[in-house]
Amino acid sequence: MALAKSNETDKPIEKRRITISSKRQITIPAKYYEALGLDKELECIYSNGMLILTPVKKEDSAFAEEILADLIKQGYSDEKLLAEFKKINRKIRPAVEKLVEEADEIAKNASTNYVDPTDDIFGAEEAETE
Repeated sequence: MALAKSNETDKPIEKRRITISSKRQITIPAKYYEALGLDKELECIYSNGMLILTPVKKEDSAFAEEILADLIKQGYSDEKLLAEFKKINRKIRPAVEKLVEEADEIAKNASTNYVDPTDDIFGAEEAETE
């Protein structure tokens, strides 16, 4: 495992080589799995020749609470409350996904002139020796 100092946070950046199975599967080291609070899914981003894996954020129940509170104020109850909640709740995920897609497009456009700092962080010589 190689360590280098990050320019932004002065915390060590860990670099670890992992194996890819014949089925294109990888095993995430337990230390990273636990530190990130991973469960069953990762977000996988491919950009500028890099693969970035990030935890999938768990859905926040705040939306559900807000929806229910609003529906109750509108007078819904029992089966009608449940039916209306399901109807509105189904619309939230697509709306959030659209916002994420728009943000990804903005980030993609902003990263057009991105310069990979990997060699600066880890040193060009170390990258060549692996």
